Amino acid sequence: MCELLGMSANVPTDIVFSFTGLMQRGGGTGPHRDGWGIGFYEGRGLRLFQDPAASVESEVARLVQRYPIKSETVIGHIRQANVGKVCLSNTHPFVRELWGRNWCFAHNGQLEGFEPPQGFYWPVGDTDSEAAFCNLLNRVRGAFPGPVMAEILLPVLVQVCFELRQKGVFNCLLSDGDWLFSFCSTKLAHITRRAPFGPARLKDADLTVDFQAETTPNDVVTVIATEPLTDNETWSLYQPGEWILWRRGEIVAQGQT
Repeated sequence: MCELLGMSANVPTDIVFSFTGLMQRGGGTGPHRDGWGIGFYEGRGLRLFQDPAASVESEVARLVQRYPIKSETVIGHIRQANVGKVCLSNTHPFVRELWGRNWCFAHNGQLEGFEPPQGFYWPVGDTDSEAAFCNLLNRVRGAFPGPVMAEILLPVLVQVCFELRQKGVFNCLLSDGDWLFSFCSTKLAHITRRAPFGPARLKDADLTVDFQAETTPNDVVTVIATEPLTDNETWSLYQPGEWILWRRGEIVAQGQT
């Protein structure tokens, strides 16, 4: 199985700390050696880094760790290949344009017998994950001819995720840069950090950060991961079928299928 990483914050924030912990699981403390990727939104722009190599050995991953990019919305992924060969075109997260915005998607799980109908969006690689992303966007595009608020989109997003969950494991993160949608099929966790901030210690690396020294009293930062990344904080675990829509670090809608 793959692992996911997401962030939603009310101020541009770097994710180096969480990213460092996740990268250790890509061939170090975990078996996810088949590529990694991370996308940082900057307004309508999306800065994307990907590498089909194991993240623990990747020079590109080391570059990202040395380059503290600040963003309000981030989606990351480390891959353990189930469907599709190990190559750049099969490396998450996947990106498509819809309504003049970059939509970014990452998936953890495997879908059985998934053969979606052809539509406007086609996969570039041969993973079930990218096929699911294209199917989701085709459903959104079919339901809404033009841009709508995320809250209006939710019934379609939740319905598609519910249907995909019936075909296997479907944990995912999706964003257009303004909001971050998370859906849990089997396993997902989140933590929201706000004042008063304290120290956090990674589970997978010898690294501790005192967020009190790195933040202001008004900062709100939510991190989402397949497994909790720290061992001295209390993470909230999603329930199977639970979904949450995040904006600027806060929950704006949530439910359970």
